[in-house]
This record gives sequence, C-alpha cells and structure tokens, in this order.
Amino acid sequence: MHTLTHILRLGIKELTSLRHDSVLLLFLVYAFTVAIYMPAAGSVIGVHHASVAFVDEDHSTLSRQMAEALQPPEFQAPAPLAYDQLDKVMDSGQYTFVINVPANFQADLLAGRQPGVQVNVDATAMSQAFMGAGYIGRIFQRELLSYGGQTDSTSKAPALLTTRALFNTNLEGGWFLAVIQIVNNITILAIVLTGTALLREREHGTLDHLLVLPLTALEIMLAKIWSNMLVVVVCTWVSLEVVVKGLLDVPLAGSLGLFLFVTALYLFASTALGIFLATLARSTPQFGLLAIPVIIPMLLLSGGSTPLDSMPDWLQWVMQGSPSTHFVSLSAAILFRDAGVGVVWPDLLALAGIGLLFFAVALARFRKSLAS
Repeated sequence: MHTLTHILRLGIKELTSLRHDSVLLLFLVYAFTVAIYMPAAGSVIGVHHASVAFVDEDHSTLSRQMAEALQPPEFQAPAPLAYDQLDKVMDSGQYTFVINVPANFQADLLAGRQPGVQVNVDATAMSQAFMGAGYIGRIFQRELLSYGGQTDSTSKAPALLTTRALFNTNLEGGWFLAVIQIVNNITILAIVLTGTALLREREHGTLDHLLVLPLTALEIMLAKIWSNMLVVVVCTWVSLEVVVKGLLDVPLAGSLGLFLFVTALYLFASTALGIFLATLARSTPQFGLLAIPVIIPMLLLSGGSTPLDSMPDWLQWVMQGSPSTHFVSLSAAILFRDAGVGVVWPDLLALAGIGLLFFAVALARFRKSLAS
C-alpha cells in the first residue's frame, strides 16, 4: 500500500508540474489538434479540384460532352476560354490544364479521320499534372467511344478486373493520414514528455530531494509513466472524437475503448524508452539531439509512411523490435477494419513483450544513474 501511495502521489506531482509548464501544454494542444487537422484536410494525394480551361473551337455536341465529362471532385468545372488567351493563362499559371478542341473536330471524327485534342499541362504542379493528364485521357476516350456507339474497350478484353476498395470505398487519403498523425504524435510526446520531465527534475535539483525520501527507482519511474500515459491517452481520446470524427468526418468502425487500451500499452513501452534516453543525456538539449535518431526511424519505418512489405527483408525483421510497428498495425486494424482481440492478439502480445523489455532495461539504467 505504501508503494501504491508513493506512485500515486508522485504521479500527481508530475501532473501538477505539467500544468505549470505552458510550453509543453501548448505543444500538447497543437499536437492533437492543428497538427492532425491540417495534414489530413490539406494534404491531397492524387487529383483533386484541379483547375481546367476549355477552348472550344468546334462548338459541337461532342465537344460540349467532353467538357461536361470533367466533373468534381477531381476537376473544377471547365472555364470557357478564347483561343488567343491560351498562351497567356498558361504562362501565368492560372490553370493546371488547358484543353483545346479544334474546329471541325466532330465532323472529322465522323468522316473517319483522326483529329487530335490538345491538352496543355502546367507541369509545375507535378502531382496534379502527372496523374490528371492520365485521368483526362481516359475520360475523353470513354466519351469518344460512347459517342461513336462503341462499347468500352475493356469489355473486349479476355478477362475483366473488378476492383473493390474495402474500409475506404472512396480511397480518401485524409482518413488514414489523420490516424497516422495521431500515432506519430503519440510516439513523439511519449518520449519527449517523460524524458524532459526526468531531466527537468535533475536540472532543478528536485531529483536530489526525491532521493532523500523513502522512495525507490521503481516508484519514481512508474509515477512518471502513469501520469504521462494518462495525459496522452486523454488527449488521444479527445482528438479522435473532436478532430478526427467531428471536424474531419472520418468514420471509425472499431472500438475506441480497445484502441485506447492499446495506446496505453504502447505508451508503457515508449515512455520507458524516453526515460532510458534521459538517463543517457546530461541536459535537455542533449536529450533532444539524442531522441531525434530514435524517433525518426520509428515514425518512417513503422509501416505508417511506407508499407513494411516494400522494405528489405532484414529491415522488416529489425522493425519488428520497434513498438511503433505493432502500434501502427493495431491502429489500422482496430479503427478501420473493426478487428477484435481475437484478430490482433499477436501484435498485442508482441507490444506487451517489447514494453516489458524496454521497462526492465530503462529501470536498470535509471537505478544505475541514481546510484552514481
């Protein structure tokens, strides 16, 4: 009972210290609001709302059908443009695509000739230009085949491929990006909060005060872990409800309770890692430099930014020892695919095992640093 009381009171002391740290509080608010909403809402992978101008020299039924075929959300409604303005708007970058349908286009097509449509692309908008040009080509091909009374060319293929997108039917990149941003921010905060809390006590001399009290290294370490774990879990829950589900309108199919439990388990491992790094550093700036080469690989190689399957085999095996790899897998499975414990238990066991290993190593290092 004395041990539990010490851990509880020390944890409350940590929460009180965090409450008076305005910089860290501001960083917490930013990390779970703006840092999630802006990338998910503003970062678009593919063609979205691309600007189009349409020079119609033919003024035929077919040319009007081609213009009307370019529809949102991939393209804006095509703006009519005079031919003599084409070079001017391209030079000014006013439109990403400027399409020119020449005179007698429909008549030449019906006469069996092969008229051309000019698609001018502003390649300075690389992602939009590269993919958008392909989109426009396929859209026009479909319209021309339909106008000529022909069936789609794919129907003549010996085998047809039907693609069905599960869990994200419209392939909205922002849905996945919002959850990955939360996962990344949890990783950063778990390491930074615990590491800076320990170093702040060392720099302010309060750690020496704790050492003269009847406290053990285990009690001090567990207090820092549960207090910072509580803060991050609460911030994660609020962010999922307010930002992800509310502002971004991302449908989360799985259990939030199970995800928050997994988050707490992941925080147990990552906060222990933060304490371990803090015992190696002598100051807060040194801790920041030491944390960078640890946090960056955890973020980039965990499977959130790049699938594990695309990495070399040896790197895949190495990253199985990182708790972030299992946390990313668990997050996607629970929140998007509504996976239960019966499906995700291997990753849960791996995450628990890694957490216990990190905790044991960090505790041994923390005891050694206190003794010296």
